[in-house]
Amino acid sequence: MRVIFLGTPEFAVRVLDAINNSEHKVCAVITQPDRINGRNKKTITGAVKSYAIEHGIKVFQFEKISIEGEETLRSLNPDIMVTCAYGQILKQNILDICPIINVHASLLPKYRGSSPVQWALINGEKEVGVTIMKTELGIDTGDMLLKESTVLKGDENSEEVLSVLSEIGARLIVKALDIIESGTAKWEKQDESKATHCKMLSKADGKIDFSESALRIKNFIRGMTPWPGAFTKTEKGILKILKADTAESSGGDINGEVVVSDPKKGLIVKCGEGYLDLKIIQNENGKAMDSKAYLLGHKISVGSVFGD
Repeated sequence: MRVIFLGTPEFAVRVLDAINNSEHKVCAVITQPDRINGRNKKTITGAVKSYAIEHGIKVFQFEKISIEGEETLRSLNPDIMVTCAYGQILKQNILDICPIINVHASLLPKYRGSSPVQWALINGEKEVGVTIMKTELGIDTGDMLLKESTVLKGDENSEEVLSVLSEIGARLIVKALDIIESGTAKWEKQDESKATHCKMLSKADGKIDFSESALRIKNFIRGMTPWPGAFTKTEKGILKILKADTAESSGGDINGEVVVSDPKKGLIVKCGEGYLDLKIIQNENGKAMDSKAYLLGHKISVGSVFGD
């Protein structure tokens, strides 16, 4: 089949690669426009665009695909379109061009919307997965064709989980295209009573609330790493937390209070329930460091309090 692929970030690259190496033909890639980094003014190109250029695939970028892209898409005469973390909502004029299926990084109907992996980790899910579904006007509401899950170890961050799910998505998408082409696809409606939605994350959402339990905060950090990033305020400024674990400890009267700060024992903070061992930390403009190594050159006093 002639496939138009719509995707932008690294997560979508393996899915695109799998289609490109299958019997199906990728006739074009649609990806989000390049962006300018506000700090150094460098152009940021999405991973999917880079892959397409490297492999000689036509690339089109639209600020608003439903306004600017219809004529181009129709001219490519696709049999089907595949969306995977594209970043724009498709309106009916695009949906009418040909069948469209989506690679979504959750076990639908749970975690519809953006950032499904981040929210699954934040909520402490022990199992995640990928669903291949029809794209329609509703956000991730379409009928499902294929679904595959994987069990988490419990310490992965969102980047690590997305890497695993991209492999699953790559495998499933080729299978889905083969099934659709053969005319044997069996679609399953989603159970609306079990649907959950997750909101788009911003940098401000990364602030740690030490009144939560240590386990909840650990999972929050997993979900927020590497983006948008989990952080807390300290006496010396913002401290990013990239990895943490629950810990056995004692002492402290205030949530966020540092009860251990030692280059040999690490950095442990009191939480609303239990204690959190901050494993990997980073000053706002510094590099990520093991907390024990960090404490060799930075003083954090026992009794100081993290947070507002």
